[in-house]
Amino acid sequence: MHIRQDGRVALVTGAAQGIGQAIAIGLKECGATVHVADLDAAQVNAFAQANAFTAHTLDVSDRKAAAAMVNAIVAKAGRIDILVNSAGGVRGQVGRPIEEVTEEDWRAIFQANVDGAFWLAQAATGPMRKAGFGRIVNIASGAGLRPSLTGIQAYTAAKHALVGLTKQFSQDFAPHGITCNAVAPGFVRSNPSSERQWQSYGAEGQKRLIEATHTRRTGKAEDIANAVIFLASDQASWITGQILSVDGGRS
Repeated sequence: MHIRQDGRVALVTGAAQGIGQAIAIGLKECGATVHVADLDAAQVNAFAQANAFTAHTLDVSDRKAAAAMVNAIVAKAGRIDILVNSAGGVRGQVGRPIEEVTEEDWRAIFQANVDGAFWLAQAATGPMRKAGFGRIVNIASGAGLRPSLTGIQAYTAAKHALVGLTKQFSQDFAPHGITCNAVAPGFVRSNPSSERQWQSYGAEGQKRLIEATHTRRTGKAEDIANAVIFLASDQASWITGQILSVDGGRS
């Protein structure tokens, strides 16, 4: 199978590190024109400059900012074909007893993982419907299918919400030529948060995690990117509303 995205315009959020960067590079290698976005201005701009991407700095949970970015892309390129919602994560939080979780902490994770995906889809699906074509791929998590290894209640709940949103988007948009799917990564050591989590397990915990993974290794950002690139392709035109676990066969 030879996947090409020539003439397509893609937006990848969460592109200051790890999985988002791997997805952006993979789409570019397939011929897409790629826009990258992140809250971390220094990192996303450096990444964009090194790879000839167009960078955008924003908080994806800001509805007006999300719409303005999508409108700017459409004004420049005349279209937006692929939206990859990779922004999210744990926002520097760690697992704690429920009584220690503040309202601010709870909402911050939902804003990053769910609100942003909703606002961006709201802005992007208008141009996609007009074109009769679109691909939305959300980066969920194994935590969207079962309890999270992080122990962060809000993260588990937010990723479950993103899974539900993916299925609803599929029903709403597929009649207009827009598919929506999600990739649920297993344990991928792709950013400072996941690396801190890995180190916190210690040698025994790391051994248990590896032994519970059929491939006997943690994931790479490229493993996730490869799945996203397929779901964003013409070859995946009859796949929608699906949650693809990319986790090495974790038991």
